[in-house]
Amino acid sequence: MAPCNMRCNTCGDYIARGKKFNARKETVDNEEYLGLKVFRFYFKCPRCMQEITFKTDPKSYDYTVEHGATPNFKALKLAEQQAIEEQKEKEEEERLNPMKMLENRTKASRREMENLEALEDLKEMNQREVAINYDDLLKKKKEELEQELKRQEAEDEMFIKSIFHHKDDDCDQGEDEKEIIEEYEETVLNSSTCKEISTNEQQTQMPI
Repeated sequence: MAPCNMRCNTCGDYIARGKKFNARKETVDNEEYLGLKVFRFYFKCPRCMQEITFKTDPKSYDYTVEHGATPNFKALKLAEQQAIEEQKEKEEEERLNPMKMLENRTKASRREMENLEALEDLKEMNQREVAINYDDLLKKKKEELEQELKRQEAEDEMFIKSIFHHKDDDCDQGEDEKEIIEEYEETVLNSSTCKEISTNEQQTQMPI
């Protein structure tokens, strides 16, 4: 099968990684890495039947396209290689500097704790979302609205009663004032009558 995404140099057809072919295998002479042999594979382009060859690359744990095709840009592989190189440099630095190794371990432990806390937070959030019952939420909201309407109706009723009570007080106050005025007028009338009677009596008693 094709070891990577590649493009045929003859017809320009793209060949996807993992595409199966009937390939011929041979051992590459005088090439090996740490005792590992290098193998070469031959297969043909499915469109133009041009021969394409690639061989194993034990050093980078990959394959190398030799001729007949051009591999596409392999960003993931380059990133993996860069990560491996950085890890090797880091290990070498820690080997030469024990304090640096301790510092890196402390940072790694702190980062691991932060990741665990973040995972716990996510787990708790997911549990809260799963526990949500939207029917209960709607029912609770409906009950709250009904209670609010009842409260408003009670306040309106109390306000209306207070208005009518105020009018009744005004009516009672008017009747009281009317009674006081009538009593005053009656008193004044009685006083005038008494004065007239007294004057007549005095005139009767005077000599002629």
